Amino acid sequence: MRNSAKKIIGRRELVNFPLLHLYDIEAKIDTGAFTSAIHCHNIREVVLADGRRIIRFQLLDPSHPQYHHQVFEFQEFALRDIKSSFGEVQERYVIRTQIQIFEEIIEAEFSLSDRSDLKYPVLIGRTLLRRHFVVDVAKKNVARKQKNRREKKNTNL
Repeated sequence: MRNSAKKIIGRRELVNFPLLHLYDIEAKIDTGAFTSAIHCHNIREVVLADGRRIIRFQLLDPSHPQYHHQVFEFQEFALRDIKSSFGEVQERYVIRTQIQIFEEIIEAEFSLSDRSDLKYPVLIGRTLLRRHFVVDVAKKNVARKQKNRREKKNTNL
């Protein structure tokens, strides 16, 4: 994306994770959060026979309508201290994957977190927002509305 062309997004957006086969997932846009997070469970670090370490996990949880039972494995990951909104420091795994907002696909870091007690399974923090978006807290689902307008315009042609 060109550095000069930041898009406006709202306080909530529907996002896609093409490599994780998740589409139209509700995300909370949180300029107070440094790191983005995605809800997952059954996170476990595994040492393979050849000595390599991987993490395995499932995204979302069985109560979510888009839960698909898939187990993901990542060879590249980090273990970091992440401060929660309550001020607690938690050690979390962090992965890099692609997220799609509007038509833009962005490579970004996401901490793997149990967000089952929270309303939104994805949190978008300011590290991801910084070079790409400006947040208008009075709006929500800006990307979805723009997509719907484009589709309606194309069907009327």
